Amino acid sequence: MKTVVTGGAGFIGSALIWQLNRDGNDDILVVDQLGSGEKWRNLAGLRFHSYLHKDEFIRRIRLQDAAFDGVRQVAHLGARSATTELDADYLLENNTRYTHDLAEWALRIGARFVYASSAAVYGDGSQGFSDSETLLPRLRPLNKYGYSKLRFDVQAARAGLLQHIAGARFFNVFGPNEYHKGPMRSMVLKAWEQLSESGSIKLFRSYRPEYADGGQMRDFIYVRECAEILARLLDRPKLNGIYNIGSGRAETWNDLAAAVFGAAGKQGSVEYIDMPGDLRNQYQYCTQADMTRLHQAGIPWHPWTLGAAVTDYVRNYLNRGCARLDWREDAAHSA
Repeated sequence: MKTVVTGGAGFIGSALIWQLNRDGNDDILVVDQLGSGEKWRNLAGLRFHSYLHKDEFIRRIRLQDAAFDGVRQVAHLGARSATTELDADYLLENNTRYTHDLAEWALRIGARFVYASSAAVYGDGSQGFSDSETLLPRLRPLNKYGYSKLRFDVQAARAGLLQHIAGARFFNVFGPNEYHKGPMRSMVLKAWEQLSESGSIKLFRSYRPEYADGGQMRDFIYVRECAEILARLLDRPKLNGIYNIGSGRAETWNDLAAAVFGAAGKQGSVEYIDMPGDLRNQYQYCTQADMTRLHQAGIPWHPWTLGAAVTDYVRNYLNRGCARLDWREDAAHSA
């Protein structure tokens, strides 16, 4: 296999495989944990060489199985991504140690290694949203998931690994192939479902006076854009360190709701609801990626505006009853 994609049946992982298929690459090992859920459906429209359970994969990697020595690219996107996960030991094993072992293995065999970090590492944003390594010691995530992601970033920086690998620090991603994520589905999908069922969209009330209800802000980015950037990072082994993957814009949840109303061609109302108590102390009121490093890297990709991305997702996927990417089909690229 030329390429390994861990989390390959997941949201961003399967979108990356879709992009790699579009680029002509199907010599791919998919690593994941399918279980009894519906995530397997994300693989149905993709081309790849083989599949391996994540536990078996890391076991063989730790044994230095020579069968994988021909791998040339590794995109490590597999992680426990629920920001509400309570088991810190599990997160540190699954998100931190697993990533460290894979990074060292990839470097040993001379493979390109790109891994998923997260904007959750920025916490309340008081330290800004720069992807510079110099900011790492000052970051304070608001949840255990963000901490597990930051731990690898810090370990990789201290060990000098970031000089040889690339981290993709994702902001608020939405788009096809996320339907299986349960409560971690994007607000675009949840809003479309709510609008279809009740004619209204539910947003959290604000608990800070400087933000109106629904005025909390996020950097939203379309998964197709993420997949394109990831594919370009894989092909450029000299581009190392951490890169923010966002739009560079902070837009409100009200903006997002308006985009869903427009894409669905429906008029509706917004209902502001109480935020769960256990979420209030972990809630990020504003995220906005500093995209300077990625733009300076000179990677070519097609950026999407929020309105164009929501319209593409709603009209070319959700309204058609097809929430998955398929390499044989290409939705209208109308950004």
